[in-house]
Amino acid sequence: MSAKLHEGEPTVDAFYTAPAEVPAEPGALVRVEPFIRQIPEGAVAWRILYTTTRDDGAPATASALVVAPSDPSPEPRPVIAWAHGTTGVNRNCAPSLLAEPLESGAFYALDHVLEQGWVLVATDYIGLGSEGPHPYLVGQPAGRSVLDAVRAAKQLDDPRLQDQTIVWGHSQGGSAALWTGQLAPTYAPDVNVIGVAALAPAADVPSLVDNLYDSVGGSMFAAYALTGYAGAYPDVRFDDYVRPTARTVVRELASRCLGEPAVLVSVLASITTNMSAFSTDLRSGALGEHLAANVPNGPFEMPVLIGQGASDTLITPDVVNAYTQRLCDTGADIDYRSYDGKDHVGLVAADSPLVPELVTWTQQRLDGDNAPTTCEG
Repeated sequence: MSAKLHEGEPTVDAFYTAPAEVPAEPGALVRVEPFIRQIPEGAVAWRILYTTTRDDGAPATASALVVAPSDPSPEPRPVIAWAHGTTGVNRNCAPSLLAEPLESGAFYALDHVLEQGWVLVATDYIGLGSEGPHPYLVGQPAGRSVLDAVRAAKQLDDPRLQDQTIVWGHSQGGSAALWTGQLAPTYAPDVNVIGVAALAPAADVPSLVDNLYDSVGGSMFAAYALTGYAGAYPDVRFDDYVRPTARTVVRELASRCLGEPAVLVSVLASITTNMSAFSTDLRSGALGEHLAANVPNGPFEMPVLIGQGASDTLITPDVVNAYTQRLCDTGADIDYRSYDGKDHVGLVAADSPLVPELVTWTQQRLDGDNAPTTCEG
């Protein structure tokens, strides 16, 4: 079965390999080339390779897509920095490598972005496409990847970009978006993040992991999380959390991309549909300590929109409600919106009521309007 599952996987080509010498500073544009796959009429796109920073401060490279309206603009265009949802943890799971480079990470609003005359800058994150490991659900390198992608995109001759940036993110990317907003004032004040929209955010990482024990296919996301944290933190050891008889299966789960055909994902999820492969509670020990340290608790100097599907069974409303209340208690400006009948992906689908509201909220931030808040007191 393994050979069949590996058929048709994307190949990491030479574009993603960093040259022998790259600039030392983060956010430097290393490589750029036109990108045409799944880009709609009326748009132009490029893939870029750029420098960024790992969690321990070590330099790294990451890739991204830049998508813009094809019609010329006399003025610089606003930037939407997109942080994608989970696609996997292997290098070949980079959205820019997959058959549907934006939808594979749950981005279905490209037409709206282009209609508004905005430019999309969509990072792949460190270790997806570029050299790994991919620090899955580790906050600081994710936020830096988003910020440095915008810095690098501004070095393109065309399109010209405004100095105002709005960050959108879903699921894994919702957490990354929040970390982007938290880090921006100190790590990249030049990016000028003026708003963050976190949609079904995987922000409270310990609670998310706790919920995996009751989720169908939760073992796949648990395999991603354990693999990502073991790669990011030397004191997190894979074998400490997985039963000896299940280690091959869990490593196989972690090697798959969610962007593969749905039938293959279904087969993989059925390999182990519960958490019996894991011998130790993932919230314990070194892993548990690092999970808790990767919750984006702020502060946030810009308005934050949090959108949540009321029928989401992966990142559940009660977890997001509690997280949002904690942010409100710190004095953050949070606009929390819940959408009845919307599950995890349905929240950001093209026909979701969230999408036009997100566009309106974004334009209001660009116009400098006062941001609404649902925090009381």
